[in-house]
Amino acid sequence: MSESAFYRNFQAVTAMSPIQFQKQIRLQEARLLLATTRDVTSVSHRVGYDSPSQFSREYRRQFGAPPSRDVAFRPEPVL
Repeated sequence: MSESAFYRNFQAVTAMSPIQFQKQIRLQEARLLLATTRDVTSVSHRVGYDSPSQFSREYRRQFGAPPSRDVAFRPEPVL
């Protein structure tokens, strides 16, 4: 299958481009990781972003709030 045929078929099945799909999967994984850690920068790197600011912009676009806000809603762990 050619690259262009793959792209068309992928878009027909998922209603998004392969890059959009990959970005959505990364951001969903990041949201899950933020439930267990408070370090947004390490989460951004762990899911494949080189730039924490780019990660934050795309996260906000996807979920309507910056990643730091999602982290802030969790209570501090009791020591």
